Amino acid sequence: MRTVRVNAASKSYDVIICRNAVDVLPYEVQKVCPGALKVLIVSESNVAPLYLDLVKSKLKINGYEIISHVFEAGEQNKGINEIAAMWNKMAEAGFTRTDFVIGLGGGVTTDMAGFAASTFLRGIKVIQLPTSLLAMVDASVGGKTGIDIPMGKNQVGAFWQPSLVLEDISFLKTLPDEVFTEGMGEVTKHAFIMDPELLEKLEKANGDIRSDEALLEEIVYMNVADKASVVGEDENDNGRRQTLNFGHTVGHVIERDSGFTKPHGICVAKGMGIMIDACVRAGTLDTSDAERMKNLLKLYKLPVTDDITPEAIVEGAMNDKKKRGDTLSVILVNKIGKAEIRKMNKEEFLKFLSV
Repeated sequence: MRTVRVNAASKSYDVIICRNAVDVLPYEVQKVCPGALKVLIVSESNVAPLYLDLVKSKLKINGYEIISHVFEAGEQNKGINEIAAMWNKMAEAGFTRTDFVIGLGGGVTTDMAGFAASTFLRGIKVIQLPTSLLAMVDASVGGKTGIDIPMGKNQVGAFWQPSLVLEDISFLKTLPDEVFTEGMGEVTKHAFIMDPELLEKLEKANGDIRSDEALLEEIVYMNVADKASVVGEDENDNGRRQTLNFGHTVGHVIERDSGFTKPHGICVAKGMGIMIDACVRAGTLDTSDAERMKNLLKLYKLPVTDDITPEAIVEGAMNDKKKRGDTLSVILVNKIGKAEIRKMNKEEFLKFLSV
C-alpha cells in the first residue's frame, strides 16, 4: 500500500493506492466520517454494474443507509440536471452535514460527486473511488469539481477537497483499452511539465505500463505525488497549479466543439501536440525535446494533431475559466520538466499559434 498525503490549505487528506484497496474502505471511512449515518454513492452506467454492489457490501459493515445515483455514462451528461437529481435524493433521505457522498467512477463521476457534495447543505464530505486511470492520476485529487455548460467545460464548479481518495489498482483491469489510453494524456502531461523521471520510466516501458501491475501502481503513485505537490502549493489555481493545464486550453476547445463526444485525455494530447509545435516555431523549445515529447505521446497511442484552426482555438479560449480579464494564462513547456505560465491577450495568443 502506498499513501500520498495532500496538504491543501483548506484540508489535508490521504490518497491510498494499492491493489484491492476497496477492502479497507469501511475502516478508512470511519476515520474520516465519524458520526455518518447515510451515504450517497454516485456512479455511472458503465461502472455501476461492475463495482456498485461490491462497494455497497463493504459499506454495509458500518451500518450506513446507502442511497445510489447512477447516471448515463458520458461527458455530455455532466450537467446540472444530474446534480439536481443528486440533491433531491439526499434531501428526500434526510441527509445531514455528518453524512457523505462517494464518487465511484471516472473523471466525470468524481467531478460531479464532488460538486454535489460541495453544494448540498453548503458542503458535506466526499470520498473519491476513481475507477479510471485519468481519474486516479488527475481528476479525483486536488478538489476541482464541476459541470459543463454549452459555452465550455467545467465552467460551473467549486474547489472542494475530498476527505479521502481510495485508488484500487485492481479496478483498472476492467477498463477498456481506449479509456486507459485516454488516461495516458494526463500521465504524459505530468511527465512533460514536472517529472523527467516519470518520462524516462514511460519511455522504458515502451508503450505498455498495463501488463505489469507493480509498474502500473508505481506510475499512478508518481502522478498522484506530482499532483499533490502542486495542490499543496497552490490549491486555488492562482499560480503553479495553472501549469497542470498544459494542453488543456486548446484541448478544452476541441472537446467543447465536439459536443463533448471526444474523450478529454485525447483532446488534451492533441492540445499538447499543438502547443509543442507552437513552442518550436516560436523558438522557445528545442526540437530534440519536442520530438521526444511527441514520440512519447505516439508511443502510448495518443494523437498529436487536430484540424482546428488557430482562430477557432483563440475564440474558444476566450471563454476559458483560466482567463483573467482580457488575458489568458498560456502554459508552455520550454524544456522537459519545466513549465512556464505566460500571460497573453487574444492577439498575442493568435500570433503565437500562427507563427
